[in-house]
Amino acid sequence: MELLFVVLIAATFGLAVRYIFRGRETYGSALLPAISAAAASLVWVFLLWVPRLTFDGGWIWVISLLVGPLSAAVFAVYLPRMRHEQDRLQLKQLSGGLL
Repeated sequence: MELLFVVLIAATFGLAVRYIFRGRETYGSALLPAISAAAASLVWVFLLWVPRLTFDGGWIWVISLLVGPLSAAVFAVYLPRMRHEQDRLQLKQLSGGLL
């Protein structure tokens, strides 16, 4: 049940990250919340299994809910740059090098 809460909270934080950074017209509206939720849930499960943290401990919540939005923020910075670069290269290719 706690994993569900982690996914929902991380997705909400990822949605907030979407509106903090510029370039949101270059990717879909659900991408950053999905990245945030996926990263937070993976970290949650990893922390439950490897270091044997408990689900009701504070550190597992803090770490998981920081990693999710931080990974979404990294993608929010990286994706628009890559999209603009790929668009520029494709325009050059399709125009035959004229533009």
